[in-house]
Amino acid sequence: MTALATPPAAVYSPALRGLQATVADSFALVMEARNGVPAKTAFDVAALLKLSTDELANLLHTTTKTLRAYREGKKRLGPAASEQILKLLALARQGEEVFGALPAFRRWLDKPAYGLDNQAPLALLETSGGIDLVADEVDRIAHGDLA
Repeated sequence: MTALATPPAAVYSPALRGLQATVADSFALVMEARNGVPAKTAFDVAALLKLSTDELANLLHTTTKTLRAYREGKKRLGPAASEQILKLLALARQGEEVFGALPAFRRWLDKPAYGLDNQAPLALLETSGGIDLVADEVDRIAHGDLA
């Protein structure tokens, strides 16, 4: 029974755990995005959501080569990509709470969602506004508003 009691937060890297307060506050999220997040943070969020490097690159409108070069050079992402990464982290936390576990949330991201015009939520994560739409849908699910 103790194996089941292991907190799901164990999959969060120390850097991601350090950003939890930031992503819970919209103003702090924007301020952090303006400074840029380390490219490694993007890879940590991708690992959390079980996104491949190609999927991550597509969501951030860049190439895997560029992302890897940024990570290896310990560079920070630009404000727009940083905002996306921080919002994806916030969405992962929200999805984990609503679906009970990240793997269940990840499965949901791949399936067409009625409230999103039958589009897979993952396809909408390439823009900040799309992430907001998915977050709103997760919120509706949390409140039992499935119509």
